[in-house]
This record gives sequence, structure tokens and C-alpha cells, in this order.
Amino acid sequence: MFNSFGNIFRLTSFGESHGKGIGGVIDGFPSGIKIDMDFIQSELRRRRPGQSKITTDRAEEDEVEFLSGVFNGRSTGCPIGFIVWNKNQHSKDYENIKNVFRPSHADYTYQIKYGIRDYRGGGRSSARETISRCVGGALAKLALSQIGIHITAYTSQVGPIRLEEDYKSYDFSEIEKNMVRCPDPAKAKEMEELIAQVKADGDTIGGVVTCVIKGCPIGLGQPVFGKLQAALGNAMLSINAVKAFEYGDGFKGLKQRGSEQNDVFYNHDGVVETKTNHSGGIQGGISNGQDIFFRVAFKPVATVLMEQHTVNIDGIDTSMKAKGRHDPCVLPRAVPIVEAMAAMTLLDYYLIDRTTQL
Repeated sequence: MFNSFGNIFRLTSFGESHGKGIGGVIDGFPSGIKIDMDFIQSELRRRRPGQSKITTDRAEEDEVEFLSGVFNGRSTGCPIGFIVWNKNQHSKDYENIKNVFRPSHADYTYQIKYGIRDYRGGGRSSARETISRCVGGALAKLALSQIGIHITAYTSQVGPIRLEEDYKSYDFSEIEKNMVRCPDPAKAKEMEELIAQVKADGDTIGGVVTCVIKGCPIGLGQPVFGKLQAALGNAMLSINAVKAFEYGDGFKGLKQRGSEQNDVFYNHDGVVETKTNHSGGIQGGISNGQDIFFRVAFKPVATVLMEQHTVNIDGIDTSMKAKGRHDPCVLPRAVPIVEAMAAMTLLDYYLIDRTTQL
């Protein structure tokens, strides 16, 4: 059951990094939605490896094949099955670590929990599993676009280099114009240079992805344990390497008093709006019609290409040095994954809202 995400819109994913493929089954997707294959494939290209000099060198086209639920270019309302075949595995790169536990990986916990683990790229714990999320997210985006909901994420920090301004200060059309997916060209260049240096050192670095949701209607979210921000937090924290989630002003708001933090209501041509949006578009766990924005912190990738101390499967101290093709920074490829998880959450909660209204 924990290989599935969502309530009404529900994605169940399957597959391992070095298995035959990664795929999924989606239940609850509305019928009659036009399935734009070019768009879906473009979303996968944003996530795929080997797309620039600051990402892993693994060369995968990540072409999705739909097996069911689509007829004459539209969704039928039946389960949508899909698969992306793995074509460029280098499993031999992992032979040297099959009997040791890589620091900060899932190796040790999987071995203890299940008594067996797929050491080839981490198996099920590999970030390659997020292919399924990007397919599900692309489908969710197609459905959400019909009701005016649009989701944009971008890299807002790499290591110490960060964007200082509010998201409204940036031109989102700049995001896809650079390798790191940052809307500030000058900061993007600094970030790229830092990642390149980190890669040359055989090390890794983390950062932050910011996400903005525009056009969300008022009323999405369920009290008490179905709050929208809790659902978004759950979605983001399920992504590999994510360490933290905050929405609205988050921790920054702790520096203010309530009188400064409150989003004051006013009547704007007969429509109730707020003068500020410190709440991040969510109040009482329910969307209030303002932009929803949040930040997701990613740790440095655990695989570093340098010798590290560890223990083997017998608990004996040893050392290891990883081989293979790995990302020095996950941020550029994480941007579409954050969008995908946000899209699936929003569509799921939109469908929930429709079922709870009389």
C-alpha cells in the first residue's frame, strides 16, 4: 500500500533503478482529458539524466509507453498503465559495494528491514523511481490546466548561493534557459560554477527548490487531518533527498509579530482578498484563492566519489569508494519532480472537494 500515492487520484509505482523498467498505474484520472504525449515526454526530459554537464552522465531517453486507459488521444476513465524501459544500466559499477553499506543511503535500513537489498543503484530506493511521479504529474497538469491551475518550480538556492527576492520579482520564462533552472541568470551562472567545481572534487551539494501554484480555487483542503499544506508536505517529503518543507513565510515569519504577520482582508471590487500573503495561500488548512508557495530543501546527494569509512554486511569496519555516474547536485532534475508531486496533490484534493460538496 505504501507504493501508492493519493486518495481519489492515485498513483501506484513499480520498478527498480537497474531492473527492466520503471512504471505505474493511475486510478481515478478523469475521463475525456486530452493526452498530450509531447507535453508528457517534455516533462520526462526535464527529469532525465544526462541533460547537462552538471548532471549524471547516465544516458536514458526515458520514453514513456502507455499500456491502458487512453483511447483516441483521450483518457477513458479506466486505470492508466504505463512503463519506461531502462536501457542504459551499468550494474557492474556497483559490484564493489554489494557487501558494504554506503553512508547516508538506504542500504543499511533496507538490509535490516527486509533481509535483502538490491545494491545496483539502490534498487527501489533510487531516485529513478521518480520517473513514475513525473508521468503522473504530467497527466495531473493536463487536467489542472483545464480549471486554470498552473504550477511552476525553480532552483532558489544551491549551497550558500541563494535568491534573496520574493518569487514575484523574477521572470519565470528564464527558468528553462539555464542548466540549473534558476529564474535569475546571474545567480544561475554562479550556481552552475559551484556545482561544476563540486563535481570536479568528486563531492556533492544541496539546496532549495521553490514552488508557486497559481489559480488554485478557494476551498481545497479538509480539516482536521486533511489540511492542504500537510498533504503538500507529505508529497514533498516523500521525494528522495528531501530534508525539509515550509510554506508561506515559514521560519522567516518567526521574526515578526502577529500584527505584522496577519494577512488583512479587504473588499476588492466585491471580492474578498488579502493585502498580503504571508500564509502562502492556505489558511486553516484550506486554500484561500491566493498564490500557494512553498520551499523544499534537498540534502547533498549521498554518493560522493571519494573514499569514506563504513562497515560491511558483517559489521566490520572498512572503507569504500563509489563508482559510476551520479549527480553532484540533485536540484536541476528535482524541479520537475517537485512540480509533479504538487500537481498530483492538487488534482487529488480538487477531486476530493468535488465528492464532499452537496
